[in-house]
Amino acid sequence: MGDWVASAAPVPLAGDITVPGDKSVSHRAVMLAALADGTSRIEGFLEGADTRATAAIFAAMGVRIESPAPGVRIVHGVGIDGLREPAAPLDCGNAGTGMRLLAGLLAGQRFDSTLVGDASLTRRPMRRVIEPLARMGAAIDSDDGHAPLRIRGGRHLHGIEYASPVASAQVKSAVLLAGLYAQGETVVREPQPTRDYTEAMLQAFGYAVDARPGVAALRGGGRLRAADVVVPADFSSAAFFIVAATLVPGSELVLRGVGLDARRTGLLRVLELMGARFEVAPTRDILVRSATLQGIEVPVDCVADMIDEFPILCVAAACARGRTVIRGAAELRVKESDRIATMAEGLRALGIVVEETPDGLAIEGGRLRGGEIDSRGDHRIAMAFAVAGQVAEGEVRIRDVENVGTSFPGFEELARATGFNLV
Repeated sequence: MGDWVASAAPVPLAGDITVPGDKSVSHRAVMLAALADGTSRIEGFLEGADTRATAAIFAAMGVRIESPAPGVRIVHGVGIDGLREPAAPLDCGNAGTGMRLLAGLLAGQRFDSTLVGDASLTRRPMRRVIEPLARMGAAIDSDDGHAPLRIRGGRHLHGIEYASPVASAQVKSAVLLAGLYAQGETVVREPQPTRDYTEAMLQAFGYAVDARPGVAALRGGGRLRAADVVVPADFSSAAFFIVAATLVPGSELVLRGVGLDARRTGLLRVLELMGARFEVAPTRDILVRSATLQGIEVPVDCVADMIDEFPILCVAAACARGRTVIRGAAELRVKESDRIATMAEGLRALGIVVEETPDGLAIEGGRLRGGEIDSRGDHRIAMAFAVAGQVAEGEVRIRDVENVGTSFPGFEELARATGFNLV
């Protein structure tokens, strides 16, 4: 397990950078291109371990996928009913998105399949997708609601109207993908609107979807048409640089072509309330200048739109003046790590006063000191504390950082190029 040592940036952060492609879009683009009639081209594909695992899974089911250049995939679709039975279990690696979406997609196939993953993924809850899929007629066996998932093929699925108890784009997407193979209409209602990448991507591939905030519906039995997809830069990856440039005095940083889906950018709304200075251009470029932040009560209606940005928001809160309160984020207990507990533990190790609650944190802003952080193998925790180290009064050692490659290959090199002190 690799470590990083981060310490105060010696100069303001500066540069004009592009972070890798959006992970959520990359997963979905490969999945739907594989099921489409015809050949699709994907540009900006994230060359991370998670998304490569998804591509490899479709290759194992008979889909020819070419990689003519980094970030490019040519997917020769086999049609909605053209996947072949894999010869071995399908390894999702660390990808919760991959496993949950695939559970829905594979529930309607003619053949049996098994989804496996690494130790971290095996601990993540899968009952939240198994239960609605079972209501549709799927047969999925699990280890007490955890991977491996053994999916029995040849089932006749039927559409349902499902009121999801959790605001989860992954749950919504799993049900909609199963709905492609179901008789009748499938409707998903959410307690709060979540990112709409699956609905938008289905529409891009020519599938009719009735989508509005908090509700998505489709009818089974249609077909997908090949499409060319340009994957935007990943907002969740850009978030680390947005907060770093805000916190390091004198910084000015430009991030190019960032995906700005309204259901993804809650962090920008929260940072603006805290006093951050940034400008968003029509080209989706973001210019960030350093600013002094003020603690706030984070609006609950922003939380679902920034669930992956929670770790870096906590670092911003730790550096703000006053108290920041985050509620409504219980979903973070079941990410790659328990992100609420792991962030609380890490911030305390750096001298910050933190109160942990079942669904969030209250953070008293202060001066970060040096210390040692265990990232628990969580890529977003590791990168968040790499940012914290840039404004800490001593060295911050971050343990277990190898999983950063699942979402942000090349993070270290890009961070150092902008002025990070990170070794």
